[in-house]
Amino acid sequence: MTEFNAYIAVIATSVIIILSYLFNVISKKTNIPSVLLLIILGVALKWISAEFGIFSGDSLMKILEILGIVGLTMIVLEAALDLELSKDKWPLIWKSFSIALLALGIGTIASAYVIQYFYIDDFFKATVYAVPLSIMSSAIVIPSVGALDEHKKEFMVYEATFSDILGIMLFYFLIGNADTTDTHLIVWDVVSNILITITLSIVISYGLVLIFQKLDTQVKLFLLISVLLLLYSIGKLFHLSSLIIILIFGLVLNNHKLFFFGKFKKMLDSSSVNSILHNFRLVTMESAFVVRTFFFVIFGMTITLATLFNVRVAIVSLILLGIMYGLRFVLLKLFVRKDILPQLFIAPRGLITILLFFGIPTNLQEPIFNTGVLLFIILITSIAMTLALVLSGNKIEPYEDFASNYWQQVDKEIDRIETNDKNHSDKDEENRKREII
Repeated sequence: MTEFNAYIAVIATSVIIILSYLFNVISKKTNIPSVLLLIILGVALKWISAEFGIFSGDSLMKILEILGIVGLTMIVLEAALDLELSKDKWPLIWKSFSIALLALGIGTIASAYVIQYFYIDDFFKATVYAVPLSIMSSAIVIPSVGALDEHKKEFMVYEATFSDILGIMLFYFLIGNADTTDTHLIVWDVVSNILITITLSIVISYGLVLIFQKLDTQVKLFLLISVLLLLYSIGKLFHLSSLIIILIFGLVLNNHKLFFFGKFKKMLDSSSVNSILHNFRLVTMESAFVVRTFFFVIFGMTITLATLFNVRVAIVSLILLGIMYGLRFVLLKLFVRKDILPQLFIAPRGLITILLFFGIPTNLQEPIFNTGVLLFIILITSIAMTLALVLSGNKIEPYEDFASNYWQQVDKEIDRIETNDKNHSDKDEENRKREII
């Protein structure tokens, strides 16, 4: 292997990010998901690194470990910032939550039996491997449903977001209790852990919002992200459900008018919080773009294309896909009842699947499991989604473009509401002065 060169590393990193941006442009023009292009780039880089000895397996794993921590935090935070809580959205929220929860739970158990039969004898380990395959990718779903009607679009955004959050929590719950055999102890540990974490999360979230709205410095967004990463890491060291901290903070920040009521409302500076929220979305969006880029590229570097022609890989993948789409059909018919197209085929697997797969601890890893299953499922679900959207007249929009346009509209609406409120306030004040006079 050639000696590590910092300049080559910087050049490689810069080229990958530039190519990822170009892939977004290509995706917008051709409807080919940028995910597939990034994986192909990873396969190409694998060949180049093998020829010149640029990367080693150990260096990739170290990069993945750091990206995993930052990536999970950014993904959960980004998902929480997409969730708007209100009474009129409650029917939509509980339906999408129910489908995401049932699809994850039933899909994981069914997939675990398949993986156990073909690859891994230990059912618990098979379940750990099944969880990543049962999670939808909100990073792919959210930008892809922009042209659907409002109800379908909102439903898919909520479902994909809940699938991400619930799937990540289930995965870390499993690996956190891998060595525990007492069922009562597991239940007590989970309940107490969640209650303690939620309590701390609420206090921390209120505190962070109130503190950061008071800061005058312009450089505070990465300070806020650093605080969240610090809290996540400390929580992990104390075996708390750290992702709940990130989730609740995102919900409180995005729905601050709902959470800050009564006496708390007087403590809130809405204009300052809205400014933080707007800039924070841009930072998380940019950060998620970088993390997503490198995860898919690194995933491409770890796979062997020959596995796509492996009969066992094809059989296992098709069975898992049958479970996935069959279960989805039943749940959509149960909760949505009618007009379930193209939602039925909008269930791509992507970044979370790869991120959690690489996050499986060494003591739970099984080399016999073929990573070609992941590649097969990611490819087929992405292609199925693309075809369903194209046939329905929709176009795939790169996430960065979608998010930017979406939040620009939101910010305009917020500005309009605040301007109206200010005008009403000024009029009320003028009328009050007239009455005094």
